[in-house]
Amino acid sequence: MCDEFPQGNTTGVIGQKAVLVVDSCYLPSEARKDIAQIRQWTKLPVKYLVNTHWHYDHTIGNGAYAEAFPGLTVIAQRATREAIAGYNPGWLERFPKRTQDFRKALADGKDLDGKPLSAERREELTRVVAGRDKLWPELKALVDRPPDVGFEDEMRLDLGGREVELKHLGRGNTAGDAVVYLPKEKILAAGDLLDHPVPYLGGGYPSELARTLRKIGDLEVATLVPGHGELLAGDRARAYRESVIEFLTLVVAQVSREVYRVGNGPKNLDAVREGAMKAIDVASWRRKFGGDDKDSQEFFEGFSLPGVITAAYAEIWPR
Repeated sequence: MCDEFPQGNTTGVIGQKAVLVVDSCYLPSEARKDIAQIRQWTKLPVKYLVNTHWHYDHTIGNGAYAEAFPGLTVIAQRATREAIAGYNPGWLERFPKRTQDFRKALADGKDLDGKPLSAERREELTRVVAGRDKLWPELKALVDRPPDVGFEDEMRLDLGGREVELKHLGRGNTAGDAVVYLPKEKILAAGDLLDHPVPYLGGGYPSELARTLRKIGDLEVATLVPGHGELLAGDRARAYRESVIEFLTLVVAQVSREVYRVGNGPKNLDAVREGAMKAIDVASWRRKFGGDDKDSQEFFEGFSLPGVITAAYAEIWPR
Protein backbone atom coordinates (compact mmCIF):
# COMPACT_ATOMS: atom_id res chain seq x y z
CA MET A 1 0.00 0.00 0.00
CA CYS A 2 1.67 3.23 -1.18
CA ASP A 3 -0.80 5.74 0.28
CA GLU A 4 -4.38 5.10 1.46
CA PHE A 5 -5.16 2.41 -1.12
CA PRO A 6 -3.89 -1.17 -1.40
CA GLN A 7 -3.60 -2.81 -4.79
CA GLY A 8 -6.67 -4.82 -5.76
CA ASN A 9 -6.30 -8.34 -7.08
CA THR A 10 -5.98 -8.84 -10.83
CA THR A 11 -7.06 -12.06 -12.54
CA GLY A 12 -6.04 -13.17 -16.04
CA VAL A 13 -8.24 -15.60 -17.99
CA ILE A 14 -6.58 -17.10 -21.06
CA GLY A 15 -8.56 -18.73 -23.86
CA GLN A 16 -7.50 -20.16 -27.20
CA LYS A 17 -8.11 -16.87 -29.01
CA ALA A 18 -7.91 -14.06 -26.48
CA VAL A 19 -7.27 -13.02 -22.89
CA LEU A 20 -9.64 -11.39 -20.40
CA VAL A 21 -8.36 -9.49 -17.36
CA VAL A 22 -10.38 -8.76 -14.24
CA ASP A 23 -9.50 -5.40 -12.62
CA SER A 24 -6.41 -3.35 -13.35
CA CYS A 25 -4.84 -2.31 -10.01
CA TYR A 26 -4.44 1.13 -8.51
CA LEU A 27 -1.21 2.13 -10.26
CA PRO A 28 -0.36 1.93 -13.96
CA SER A 29 3.17 0.83 -13.02
CA GLU A 30 1.74 -2.19 -11.18
CA ALA A 31 -0.60 -2.90 -14.10
CA ARG A 32 2.42 -2.94 -16.42
CA LYS A 33 4.04 -5.59 -14.21
CA ASP A 34 0.91 -7.72 -14.62
CA ILE A 35 0.95 -7.12 -18.37
CA ALA A 36 4.57 -8.32 -18.50
CA GLN A 37 3.54 -11.46 -16.60
CA ILE A 38 0.63 -12.11 -18.98
CA ARG A 39 3.02 -11.81 -21.93
CA GLN A 40 5.21 -14.47 -20.36
CA TRP A 41 2.20 -16.78 -20.22
CA THR A 42 0.80 -16.15 -23.71
CA LYS A 43 1.31 -14.23 -26.94
CA LEU A 44 -2.44 -13.72 -27.25
CA PRO A 45 -3.73 -10.17 -26.80
CA VAL A 46 -5.79 -8.97 -23.86
CA LYS A 47 -9.08 -8.41 -25.66
CA TYR A 48 -11.28 -7.65 -22.65
CA LEU A 49 -10.73 -5.88 -19.34
CA VAL A 50 -13.55 -6.10 -16.80
CA ASN A 51 -13.85 -3.61 -13.94
CA THR A 52 -15.78 -5.31 -11.12
CA HIS A 53 -16.65 -1.92 -9.56
CA TRP A 54 -15.55 1.71 -9.72
CA HIS A 55 -13.06 1.97 -6.85
CA TYR A 56 -9.71 3.44 -7.87
CA ASP A 57 -7.60 0.50 -6.69
CA HIS A 58 -9.36 -1.64 -9.32
CA THR A 59 -9.56 0.82 -12.24
CA ILE A 60 -6.71 3.34 -12.43
CA GLY A 61 -4.54 0.83 -14.33
CA ASN A 62 -7.05 0.67 -17.22
CA GLY A 63 -5.00 3.06 -19.35
CA ALA A 64 -1.91 0.87 -19.13
CA TYR A 65 -3.85 -2.02 -20.66
CA ALA A 66 -5.33 0.20 -23.37
CA GLU A 67 -1.83 1.41 -24.24
CA ALA A 68 -0.44 -2.13 -24.38
CA PHE A 69 -3.40 -3.64 -26.28
CA PRO A 70 -4.90 -1.16 -28.79
CA GLY A 71 -7.87 -3.42 -29.57
CA LEU A 72 -8.92 -3.63 -25.92
CA THR A 73 -12.56 -3.38 -24.86
CA VAL A 74 -13.15 -2.30 -21.25
CA ILE A 75 -16.39 -3.65 -19.77
CA ALA A 76 -18.30 -2.90 -16.58
CA GLN A 77 -21.82 -3.05 -15.24
CA ARG A 78 -23.75 0.03 -16.36
CA ALA A 79 -23.69 1.80 -12.98
CA THR A 80 -19.97 1.10 -12.63
CA ARG A 81 -19.28 2.46 -16.09
CA GLU A 82 -21.04 5.69 -15.18
CA ALA A 83 -19.28 5.93 -11.82
CA ILE A 84 -15.79 5.45 -13.26
CA ALA A 85 -16.39 8.14 -15.87
CA GLY A 86 -17.70 10.43 -13.14
CA TYR A 87 -15.38 9.78 -10.20
CA ASN A 88 -11.93 9.18 -11.70
CA PRO A 89 -11.33 12.71 -13.03
CA GLY A 90 -12.33 14.19 -9.67
CA TRP A 91 -10.04 11.84 -7.78
CA LEU A 92 -7.03 12.91 -9.84
CA GLU A 93 -8.01 16.56 -9.45
CA ARG A 94 -8.33 16.26 -5.66
CA PHE A 95 -5.21 14.17 -5.11
CA PRO A 96 -2.65 17.00 -4.62
CA LYS A 97 -5.09 19.02 -2.48
CA ARG A 98 -5.63 16.06 -0.16
CA THR A 99 -1.88 15.55 0.12
CA GLN A 100 -1.53 19.18 1.19
CA ASP A 101 -4.28 18.69 3.78
CA PHE A 102 -2.36 15.76 5.27
CA ARG A 103 0.86 17.77 5.24
CA LYS A 104 -0.87 20.64 7.05
CA ALA A 105 -2.27 18.23 9.64
CA LEU A 106 1.26 17.05 10.40
CA ALA A 107 2.51 20.63 10.67
CA ASP A 108 -0.38 21.73 12.91
CA GLY A 109 -0.50 18.59 15.01
CA LYS A 110 -4.24 18.30 14.36
CA ASP A 111 -6.06 15.75 12.22
CA LEU A 112 -8.51 16.71 9.47
CA ASP A 113 -11.33 16.66 12.03
CA GLY A 114 -9.45 19.10 14.27
CA LYS A 115 -8.55 16.53 16.93
CA PRO A 116 -4.94 16.31 18.17
CA LEU A 117 -2.81 13.79 16.33
CA SER A 118 -1.93 10.66 18.26
CA ALA A 119 1.55 9.25 17.85
CA GLU A 120 0.16 6.39 15.76
CA ARG A 121 -1.85 8.71 13.54
CA ARG A 122 1.18 10.97 13.05
CA GLU A 123 3.23 7.95 11.99
CA GLU A 124 0.46 6.89 9.60
CA LEU A 125 0.12 10.34 8.04
CA THR A 126 3.88 10.64 7.63
CA ARG A 127 3.87 7.37 5.72
CA VAL A 128 0.84 8.40 3.65
CA VAL A 129 2.33 11.77 2.65
CA ALA A 130 5.61 10.17 1.62
CA GLY A 131 3.70 7.62 -0.44
CA ARG A 132 1.51 10.21 -2.11
CA ASP A 133 4.52 12.37 -2.98
CA LYS A 134 6.07 9.33 -4.62
CA LEU A 135 2.89 8.48 -6.55
CA TRP A 136 1.88 11.91 -7.79
CA PRO A 137 4.28 12.12 -10.78
CA GLU A 138 2.85 8.82 -12.05
CA LEU A 139 -0.77 9.78 -11.45
CA LYS A 140 -0.28 13.27 -12.86
CA ALA A 141 0.76 11.72 -16.19
CA LEU A 142 -2.10 9.23 -16.16
CA VAL A 143 -4.23 8.77 -19.27
CA ASP A 144 -7.49 7.45 -17.85
CA ARG A 145 -9.61 4.88 -19.69
CA PRO A 146 -13.22 4.48 -18.60
CA PRO A 147 -15.18 1.41 -19.75
CA ASP A 148 -16.36 1.27 -23.36
CA VAL A 149 -19.24 -1.13 -22.75
CA GLY A 150 -21.80 -1.32 -19.95
CA PHE A 151 -24.02 -4.35 -19.36
CA GLU A 152 -27.11 -4.55 -17.16
CA ASP A 153 -27.53 -8.02 -15.62
CA GLU A 154 -25.40 -10.48 -17.55
CA MET A 155 -22.94 -10.72 -20.42
CA ARG A 156 -21.26 -13.80 -21.89
CA LEU A 157 -17.89 -13.86 -23.62
CA ASP A 158 -16.11 -16.65 -25.49
CA LEU A 159 -12.32 -16.47 -25.35
CA GLY A 160 -11.99 -19.56 -27.53
CA GLY A 161 -12.67 -22.79 -25.69
CA ARG A 162 -13.28 -20.87 -22.48
CA GLU A 163 -16.61 -19.28 -21.62
CA VAL A 164 -16.80 -16.36 -19.21
CA GLU A 165 -19.98 -15.03 -17.62
CA LEU A 166 -20.20 -11.48 -16.26
CA LYS A 167 -23.01 -11.16 -13.73
CA HIS A 168 -24.58 -8.33 -11.76
CA LEU A 169 -26.19 -10.22 -8.89
CA GLY A 170 -27.29 -7.10 -7.03
CA ARG A 171 -25.91 -4.08 -5.25
CA GLY A 172 -23.42 -4.56 -2.47
CA ASN A 173 -20.07 -2.87 -2.08
CA THR A 174 -21.22 -0.42 -4.78
CA ALA A 175 -24.25 0.04 -7.00
CA GLY A 176 -22.70 -1.78 -9.93
CA ASP A 177 -20.76 -4.75 -8.57
CA ALA A 178 -20.02 -7.46 -11.12
CA VAL A 179 -18.67 -10.95 -10.62
CA VAL A 180 -16.72 -12.81 -13.28
CA TYR A 181 -17.59 -16.50 -13.42
CA LEU A 182 -16.01 -19.37 -15.31
CA PRO A 183 -18.73 -22.06 -15.24
CA LYS A 184 -16.57 -24.91 -16.54
CA GLU A 185 -13.69 -24.23 -14.15
CA LYS A 186 -16.01 -23.12 -11.32
CA ILE A 187 -13.88 -20.06 -10.63
CA LEU A 188 -15.44 -16.79 -9.50
CA ALA A 189 -13.75 -13.39 -9.21
CA ALA A 190 -15.85 -11.47 -6.70
CA GLY A 191 -14.31 -8.00 -6.70
CA ASP A 192 -14.88 -6.23 -3.39
CA LEU A 193 -18.12 -8.08 -2.72
CA LEU A 194 -15.72 -10.30 -0.79
CA ASP A 195 -12.27 -9.45 0.54
CA HIS A 196 -10.13 -11.57 2.82
CA PRO A 197 -9.34 -11.87 5.67
CA VAL A 198 -11.21 -8.70 6.67
CA PRO A 199 -14.25 -7.64 4.59
CA TYR A 200 -14.01 -4.14 3.07
CA LEU A 201 -17.21 -2.59 4.42
CA GLY A 202 -16.46 1.11 4.34
CA GLY A 203 -19.62 1.94 2.40
CA GLY A 204 -22.11 0.46 -0.01
CA TYR A 205 -25.41 -1.25 0.73
CA PRO A 206 -24.98 -3.68 3.65
CA SER A 207 -28.45 -5.25 3.60
CA GLU A 208 -28.30 -5.70 -0.18
CA LEU A 209 -24.74 -7.00 0.04
CA ALA A 210 -25.94 -9.85 2.26
CA ARG A 211 -28.54 -10.78 -0.36
CA THR A 212 -26.01 -10.54 -3.19
CA LEU A 213 -23.58 -12.80 -1.33
CA ARG A 214 -26.37 -15.35 -0.89
CA LYS A 215 -26.82 -15.35 -4.68
CA ILE A 216 -23.14 -16.19 -5.09
CA GLY A 217 -23.98 -19.30 -3.07
CA ASP A 218 -26.34 -20.34 -5.89
CA LEU A 219 -23.34 -20.70 -8.22
CA GLU A 220 -21.04 -23.70 -8.13
CA VAL A 221 -17.75 -22.18 -6.99
CA ALA A 222 -14.63 -24.26 -6.41
CA THR A 223 -12.24 -21.30 -6.28
CA LEU A 224 -13.09 -17.75 -5.24
CA VAL A 225 -10.84 -14.79 -6.06
CA PRO A 226 -11.57 -11.95 -3.61
CA GLY A 227 -11.03 -8.31 -4.48
CA HIS A 228 -8.16 -8.25 -1.96
CA GLY A 229 -6.43 -11.11 -0.22
CA GLU A 230 -5.64 -14.74 -0.94
CA LEU A 231 -7.65 -17.24 -2.98
CA LEU A 232 -10.35 -19.15 -1.15
CA ALA A 233 -11.29 -22.68 -2.17
CA GLY A 234 -14.17 -25.04 -1.51
CA ASP A 235 -15.59 -25.16 2.01
CA ARG A 236 -13.25 -22.40 3.14
CA ALA A 237 -14.75 -19.99 0.61
CA ARG A 238 -18.28 -20.98 1.57
CA ALA A 239 -17.60 -20.63 5.31
CA TYR A 240 -16.03 -17.21 4.90
CA ARG A 241 -18.89 -15.95 2.72
CA GLU A 242 -21.40 -17.18 5.31
CA SER A 243 -19.48 -15.42 8.10
CA VAL A 244 -19.64 -12.13 6.21
CA ILE A 245 -23.37 -12.60 5.60
CA GLU A 246 -23.92 -13.33 9.30
CA PHE A 247 -21.96 -10.23 10.30
CA LEU A 248 -23.81 -7.99 7.83
CA THR A 249 -27.19 -9.31 8.94
CA LEU A 250 -26.32 -8.74 12.59
CA VAL A 251 -25.11 -5.18 12.04
CA VAL A 252 -28.07 -4.18 9.86
CA ALA A 253 -30.55 -5.57 12.42
CA GLN A 254 -28.83 -3.78 15.30
CA VAL A 255 -28.61 -0.47 13.46
CA SER A 256 -32.31 -0.79 12.61
CA ARG A 257 -33.16 -1.29 16.28
CA GLU A 258 -31.07 1.74 17.24
CA VAL A 259 -32.75 3.93 14.62
CA TYR A 260 -36.14 2.99 16.05
CA ARG A 261 -34.87 3.75 19.56
CA VAL A 262 -32.95 6.98 18.88
CA GLY A 263 -34.70 8.32 15.81
CA ASN A 264 -33.68 8.83 12.21
CA GLY A 265 -31.98 11.61 10.26
CA PRO A 266 -28.25 12.37 9.77
CA LYS A 267 -27.96 14.12 13.15
CA ASN A 268 -28.51 10.85 15.04
CA LEU A 269 -25.71 8.86 13.41
CA ASP A 270 -23.32 9.19 16.36
CA ALA A 271 -25.93 8.00 18.85
CA VAL A 272 -26.94 5.08 16.63
CA ARG A 273 -23.30 4.09 16.13
CA GLU A 274 -22.63 4.22 19.86
CA GLY A 275 -25.64 2.05 20.64
CA ALA A 276 -24.83 -0.47 17.91
CA MET A 277 -21.18 -0.76 19.02
CA LYS A 278 -22.29 -1.54 22.58
CA ALA A 279 -24.68 -4.25 21.40
CA ILE A 280 -22.30 -6.00 18.98
CA ASP A 281 -19.66 -8.39 20.32
CA VAL A 282 -16.83 -6.44 18.73
CA ALA A 283 -14.04 -8.50 20.27
CA SER A 284 -15.46 -11.76 18.92
CA TRP A 285 -15.86 -10.44 15.38
CA ARG A 286 -12.44 -8.78 15.51
CA ARG A 287 -10.92 -12.18 16.32
CA LYS A 288 -12.99 -13.94 13.65
CA PHE A 289 -11.84 -11.63 10.85
CA GLY A 290 -8.53 -10.32 12.18
CA GLY A 291 -7.19 -13.42 13.89
CA ASP A 292 -3.92 -12.67 15.67
CA ASP A 293 -2.77 -10.11 13.12
CA LYS A 294 -2.67 -6.62 14.64
CA ASP A 295 -3.03 -4.80 11.30
CA SER A 296 -6.07 -6.87 10.35
CA GLN A 297 -7.63 -6.29 13.76
CA GLU A 298 -7.07 -2.53 13.47
CA PHE A 299 -8.45 -2.50 9.94
CA PHE A 300 -11.60 -4.26 11.10
CA GLU A 301 -12.19 -2.01 14.08
CA GLY A 302 -11.05 1.24 12.44
CA PHE A 303 -12.55 0.83 8.96
CA SER A 304 -14.87 -2.10 8.38
CA LEU A 305 -16.99 -1.97 11.53
CA PRO A 306 -17.63 1.79 11.67
CA GLY A 307 -17.98 1.83 7.89
CA VAL A 308 -20.67 -0.84 7.77
CA ILE A 309 -22.59 0.80 10.64
CA THR A 310 -22.55 4.14 8.81
CA ALA A 311 -23.58 2.53 5.53
CA ALA A 312 -26.38 0.57 7.19
CA TYR A 313 -27.61 3.78 8.80
CA ALA A 314 -27.61 5.53 5.43
CA GLU A 315 -29.76 2.70 4.06
CA ILE A 316 -32.18 2.70 6.99
CA TRP A 317 -32.78 6.23 8.23
CA PRO A 318 -34.89 7.50 5.28
CA ARG A 319 -37.52 4.79 5.85
